[in-house]
Parts: sequence; structure tokens; C-alpha cells
Amino acid sequence: MTGQPLAEVLRRLHIQNPESVESTARRVLETGLPVRDIELLVRDPRDSRFDAVVSVSWFRLHNEKGAVLGLAAMALDVTQRTRAESRLRLLDEAGARFGATRDVFSIGHELAAVVVPDLADIVTVDVIDSVLRGDAPKPGAAARNPPLRRVGRADADDQERYGAMVGQMSDVSLSPSYQQALADLRPRLITSLNADHELAGREPELRKRLMSAGVHSLMIVPLSARGVVLGIACFYRLRRTTTYEKDDLTLAVQLADRAALCLDNARLHTRETSATRILQLGLRPPEVPMQSAVETAHSYLPSGSAGDWFDVIPLSGARVALVAGDTAGRSFHAAAAMGELRAAISALSDLDLPPDELLERLHGLVTRLGGEMRGFAQEIPEDSPMRASCLIAVYDPVSGQCVMSSAGHPPPVIAYPDGTMEVVDIPNGPLLGRGLARYSAVRQNLPEGSVLVLYNTALRDASPHSTRGERLDRLRDELRAEGRDLQAACDAILGVLTAQLTQHDAVLLLARTRLLDSEHVASWTLRNHPTAVADARELVSARLNAWGLGELEFTTQLVVSELVTNAVRYATGPIGLRLIRDRALICEVTDDSSTAPQLRRADDTDEGGRGLYIASQITQRWGYRPALRGKTIWTEQALP
Repeated sequence: MTGQPLAEVLRRLHIQNPESVESTARRVLETGLPVRDIELLVRDPRDSRFDAVVSVSWFRLHNEKGAVLGLAAMALDVTQRTRAESRLRLLDEAGARFGATRDVFSIGHELAAVVVPDLADIVTVDVIDSVLRGDAPKPGAAARNPPLRRVGRADADDQERYGAMVGQMSDVSLSPSYQQALADLRPRLITSLNADHELAGREPELRKRLMSAGVHSLMIVPLSARGVVLGIACFYRLRRTTTYEKDDLTLAVQLADRAALCLDNARLHTRETSATRILQLGLRPPEVPMQSAVETAHSYLPSGSAGDWFDVIPLSGARVALVAGDTAGRSFHAAAAMGELRAAISALSDLDLPPDELLERLHGLVTRLGGEMRGFAQEIPEDSPMRASCLIAVYDPVSGQCVMSSAGHPPPVIAYPDGTMEVVDIPNGPLLGRGLARYSAVRQNLPEGSVLVLYNTALRDASPHSTRGERLDRLRDELRAEGRDLQAACDAILGVLTAQLTQHDAVLLLARTRLLDSEHVASWTLRNHPTAVADARELVSARLNAWGLGELEFTTQLVVSELVTNAVRYATGPIGLRLIRDRALICEVTDDSSTAPQLRRADDTDEGGRGLYIASQITQRWGYRPALRGKTIWTEQALP
């Protein structure tokens, strides 16, 4: 290049942006201030396949009198240093990006995007199709041509020049080179398709297809972690003239190993999530039983969490308990905890405890179970899944009263028949398993046709930019939509409120209240006297015949006789008698004695103690529930 102008020298070295380089040289010539360490990419004029990075420093030349003679340029080859820095930068970036998600497609996209265009012009990432379901074959099974699906792809020119697109089945497994890489888990380096005679002789169709796409050098790197085969990553060079070297293959293997570990984590997460979802759906109520007290509708949108639930539990006296809850975490433990809580609430409901007392017992149960789980599985952190919120609302269709209590759960909303909406102001007790068990109950009378709305935290937080009033307006509009039944309104509300929901399950339960009138309820107050037994038998007989239930007259009279006799014997004040004609015939006797009834099996020589035993034998169910003063003993008989 001796004797050539600077512009020609820059052109022959294929310097990018030569005008800027020449401008820098002239500035040094004019000012005398040196410029050091300008990195330039140059190409060897003798072999255009190789690029180099040089660090150029410019100095002005003077003679002994200070006259300017020209410029001196000193170039230092820093190609290896630059490549090493680039590899470290790629590894650092890959480490930061790969672990940010547990989605297979996102990881595949990140692997492809992080190396284009620094290491490759086109990158494709394919995983064995079963990986997307949480499974993965062992290395030996991978040699049997498993189906591969493309999960990542990047092109330096944003062109669809080669191979399948993301989401499609990939055809790379049809080539023996790719199959062998999956089988022995050894990466392949093909420095040049023109010079690779082995590939040309063994797979001419593959070589022809690659060269027609412009590929001149490629690397095939299997993806494997923890002893399972996940897929394969392919790195292609088209635009860049330099071919791949062993150092490039080392970098590609390191990147693939990091991505494979994240892919396996995503696979394991998918498997656990699937198992959790199956467990969760198996523990949810398969269907909500019909109730006379309320008309119910429910919707459930799975989005990632595993511990949200609801329940509709029939209680004595035609009452119904509406329950909504949420256990912490999004794991198998959260789903198991949800199942345990549902079972515990269902069992405790048979005791007919008020909602606040029931939550206190649940609090102790959750505290104990949380400690047992942490002792059994050390990997469960201190904030284990056995930490839950819960809301219980008990509605009585005879009185129209609803009693509600909350353990850290969002308060319910009441939509009244006149169109007004109210968020119930319930004192929010501590989460189950946290703090001191102090819960309060709120009593509220609900007109017939009121809609009680129970939901979880996902619906409360689904619209962070809207006010409570705006959310209530949307809820009102969906409930009052003309011609829409309660289930359709429930589905519509869930769709509106969860438009941007991605990380949490959404649960919504609607209950429209009903009232039981005099055609279904008959009640009397009897004086505490032995003659009350005969009076009770006459009142029951007349009412049953008026209802057309004469077939139940004998057994009901017998039950009433035994229960009223006990009330006369052990209580002091007036005695309440009530019949409820619901899905069963309910008979209730109320007295002022707080003594819990005990079912006894009297001996043949005993003169008493058979009343409750007889009542239990001729009815379907029986029980008692405490009151503010006294108790109520109830029985249920199937209607003819």
C-alpha cells in the first residue's frame, strides 16, 4: 500500500465509515493532539474471509525545527481481546436474560436474540415436543427421531430465510447430523460448507439447502441438563464472511448450557404446575348443590395461582354458608393447603358455629399445619403456603339475615334490588395462621333478590388504575343487563375485571337471596309445661296435613314429643317450635338451656335416655346449634 492515498488504504482494508477515520487523521494533523486507541474492524486484503479488530493511535510528526511532516499511525491487533470481551459480555447478558422467565418459548427467544448479530446471523432453537408438557426423554431415547418444535428464532436481517418459524414443527431432526448430535450430545462445528467434504458426501441435500439459504458456516449444539435431552440450537453465518472457529463453538456451548438449565427449570415448573392444577381442580367442588336459600353462580379463571377456592355449604335450618378463600403461594403445597382448608371448613360447619368462631378454630388449625409442613419439608420458607385468607357469610332465608366474618379477605359486595351497591364494612381480622385469632362478625338484613358478591384478591387488584366507584359501576351494569341470567352475568363480570389478569387465579361467586314465606315456615312459642308436648303434636299434625305431608305425621309427632319433653325437663323458659318445608322437612325445638345434648344408648333397664336416640333413628340427620342464649335441636326428614 506504499504510495497510496489514505482513502485508498482505508478502502482496501474495508474500513467502515472511512470518512470519519480520515477526518480524525486530519484533526490530529491540524491540532497536533494525538488520538489513541480507536478500535477499527479491518479485513485482510489477502484473504477476505478473516476480519480483525485493531486499536489505532494517531500522532503528528515533526522535524527538529518543529515543522510538520505528516502523521504516524500505530495499529495494534486486539482481535483476541475484543472477542474475549464480547464472549464475556454475551455470557453476562445471557445469564441475566435467561433466568428472568420460566416459559420455554421466552427462553428460546432470549437464546436466539442474545447472540444475533454478535455470534450468528441466524439462530434457531428447537425443543423436543414433550418438553412443552413437562416431560423429556433420556439421551438414548433421543436418537429415535423425536419430534422437535421451534421455540426460538432470530435473524440479523429480520427475514424469514431459512427453516420453520416459532411454534411450528421443525425439520432439523430429519438430518443425520442433527440426529447424531441429539444422540451423543456432542456439538458439531462445520467451519465451511464449501470445504466440508464429509457433509457434502453424506448429506448433499442438507448442504445444498443450507448453501441455497446463503449459509457458509454453522454450529450444531445440543441442549441438555440434569441428564435429560431438551433439544438443539443451531448457529448459522451468512452475511459475515469469517467462518466459525473452535472458540466460537466453546462460547456457543456455554450459552447453550445456560439456556438448557433454564429450559429444564421451565420444564420442571410446567410439570409441577400441571400436577398442581390437576390436584387443585380435583379438590374444587365439582358442582354447587342447589339451595333454597340462594341462587348461585360461579366462575373460575386459572392464570397461575393454585390456592383460591370457594364453597357453598348447606347448613341446618335451610341456611347456607358462602365461603371464599385464598392460600398463599402458587405451588403444589398451596393446592394441598386449599384442599385441607376446604375439608376443615366443611367439617366445622357441621358444628353450626358462628362465622367468627369458625375462623378462630381455622386459625389454630392453619397455625398447626403450617408448623408441621415446615418441619416435614425444610425447603418451605417461613411464609409457607399454610397462610390463608378466608371470608364466611352465613345467610338465613327465614329471617333474611346474613352474618359475615373475614380473615384478611376482600370484603363482599351487596347489589340490592333497587340498583344500589354496597361494599360491606367488615372488620378485617388477621390472616389464618398469622397473628392473634381475633375476628368479628357483621350482621346485615338482605332484601329478597339481593346479590351477594364474593371474590378473591385477583379481582380486587385486577384494575389497579380504576377507583372503587368505577368497579362498582361496572359490576352494577353487568348485573342489571337486560335478559341476562345470574351465570351469564357472573361470566361477564369475570371477563371485564380480569382483562389484564396474568399472574393469579380469579374466583367469583354470586348468590341471589331468597326468602321462605309462610307456605314454607311455621313457628310457635310454647309455654314450659308438660301440656306443651300434646300442644306441639296437635300443631305439627295440623300443619303437615295443610302442606300435604300427612305421610310424615307419625314420625314428626314422635320426634317433636321427644324433643319438647327434653326441653320441658331441662329448660326453664318458653320453648320454640318451628317447621321448615324445604328440600327436606326440618323440625327445630329451641330452649334456653345451654347444655349440649348427648346421644345415649340406654340399657334395657333404664327408664329414660332414649329420646334423642329414637329421633336419630327415624330421621335422616339431626344436630344442634348454640344460640346467644340456649340452643336449637334440629332434625331433617326426606320429603315423600
